[in-house]
Amino acid sequence: MYAGEPPTGEPLPLDLVNTRPLSGGSRADLLGTPDRLAAWLARQANRLGGEADGTAPTAADLAPVHAVRDHTEAALRALLTGRRPPESALRGLADAQRAAPAVRAPVWDGTAVVAPPRRGGPLGVRLAALLAESAAALLADPAVARLKECEAADCVLLFLPAHPRRRWCSPTRCGNRTRVARHYRRHKEGSPAGS
Repeated sequence: MYAGEPPTGEPLPLDLVNTRPLSGGSRADLLGTPDRLAAWLARQANRLGGEADGTAPTAADLAPVHAVRDHTEAALRALLTGRRPPESALRGLADAQRAAPAVRAPVWDGTAVVAPPRRGGPLGVRLAALLAESAAALLADPAVARLKECEAADCVLLFLPAHPRRRWCSPTRCGNRTRVARHYRRHKEGSPAGS
């Protein structure tokens, strides 16, 4: 189903989970290489609070980010089906946050005292902590009750609809494909045999 760049525009944890779309019947990994992770980080830069700080990801940075993605997806999919999130997923998110806690060290910027949150450690560990913190906030948010999976047959992307009638991750991608397929089926079923 998917080729190219991961979709963006949902809450950060959903954008992270949605980097594993269906492609040719199996799940693709749109963060499978340091370059792909770097591209995703660039697209998400305004939501990362400077945590990526222009550092180029390495292969070692992939595992902590992938682990948080897996834990986040496990917890979200459990909630989506009305089940309790796996304890291992919740514990994994907490452990990722503990590995690089945010510290607000006050500094003078020339006009005022500022205290932006900063984390220590390798890039992947810092990113994993930030992403796990974001996932924990979403999991605890009552809005997560509106979580949906795209209704397109070949899509597994998750979204939080602003409107309760929203059915697809993207009206232009999955919505159009579904409507075109439905139209084609109706015409095929309505045409005489052998035409």
